[in-house]
Amino acid sequence: MLDHYRMFAAYNAWANRTLYTEVGKLDDDAFRRDTGTFFGSLHRTLNHLLTADRIWMKRFTGIGDAPTRLDTILHEDFSGLWAARQAEDARLVAYADSLSEETIAADFTYSPLTNPTVITHPLRPALTHMFNHQTHHRGQCHGMLTAVGGPSITLDLIYFARTEGKEFL
Repeated sequence: MLDHYRMFAAYNAWANRTLYTEVGKLDDDAFRRDTGTFFGSLHRTLNHLLTADRIWMKRFTGIGDAPTRLDTILHEDFSGLWAARQAEDARLVAYADSLSEETIAADFTYSPLTNPTVITHPLRPALTHMFNHQTHHRGQCHGMLTAVGGPSITLDLIYFARTEGKEFL
């Protein structure tokens, strides 16, 4: 299981680099354009992803800032958002590298923002959720990117594994 999480952390960083490289080529209007998706724009959705990762990492490690709203705008500008995303991705990779089988099997307790009840279960499904959540919203971002005139990009996990992530094959 540990290799699984390490692969997802590396994939997550690669997929974010791929996406942000193309989003960074857009003008500010396209970056902020409401496309009718759940969070509306690339700007808001990418902020949501960073927000959610910070919330989960605070729960996992007890370290760092954790916004109290899922729609928090952490960075108004693309460059600040991209710098923060890179730092968070490095943090996720380091965290995945630090995990042990005992850690991921151990009970994990947290309270969701949307329903503040105490929940306890093994860490494994929460880790899997965090990485799956990234994939879900990156897919939305891919659709928004093409809708505002950007290119269609390849974000498939298997493509990552065949190119930059060969150690995971």
